[in-house]
Amino acid sequence: MIKPWTKISSQPEGNFRIFTIHSDRKISPRTGAEHNFYVIDSVNWVNVIATTPDQQLVMIEQYRHGTNTVELEIPGGMIDAKDASPAAAGERELREETGYAGDQPQIIGQVFPNPAIMSNICYTLLVQNCRLVHPVQWDQGEDLLTRLIPIAEVPKLVATGKIRHSLVVAALYHFELWQRGVAKG
Repeated sequence: MIKPWTKISSQPEGNFRIFTIHSDRKISPRTGAEHNFYVIDSVNWVNVIATTPDQQLVMIEQYRHGTNTVELEIPGGMIDAKDASPAAAGERELREETGYAGDQPQIIGQVFPNPAIMSNICYTLLVQNCRLVHPVQWDQGEDLLTRLIPIAEVPKLVATGKIRHSLVVAALYHFELWQRGVAKG
C-alpha cells in the first residue's frame, strides 16, 4: 500500500503574483530517506463548457505565452477570492471573456492540473442554453476571439490537434461523460 510521505519542514521559495512556490522536506515511508520537493501553489481554476440552444459550443481563441501559440479553448480562469463558488467564477469568466450567459451552472468534473508539482484544482462547469447578452470585459492582458463550434465537431478538433490545451481536453471529456450520463451534474 502506498503511504503518504511525512513532511518535516516547508519553506517559501517565491511569490510570482498568480502562484507561489514552496519547498517541502519529506521522509520516504519506504526508505526513510529525506528528499526536497517543490510545490507550486495556485488558486483553483474553472473551465466552462457553454452550450447554445442550437448545439454549439462557445469557445475562444487566445494567445498563450508559454507555448507562443494561439489556442482554441473554452472560457475559464482563476477563481477569485470574491467569487462565492467555482460556479460563480465560471459564470463570471464566461460573461467577461465571451459576453455569453445561460442556465443554472453545474459542476460536472474536477481534476488536479498537475498533482506532481501543483496543489490546485480545476473545475469543469457546464452552462446550457447560452446566449450573447453582455459586452465582453477582457482583462488588460487578454485578447480573445469568440468562436461558436458545433458540438459534434469537437472530438475531431481534439483528435487533429486543433484543441491542444490539456485542461480543456479534460473538461471536454467530462462533458462527454456527462452527455453519456456517466458524470455527475
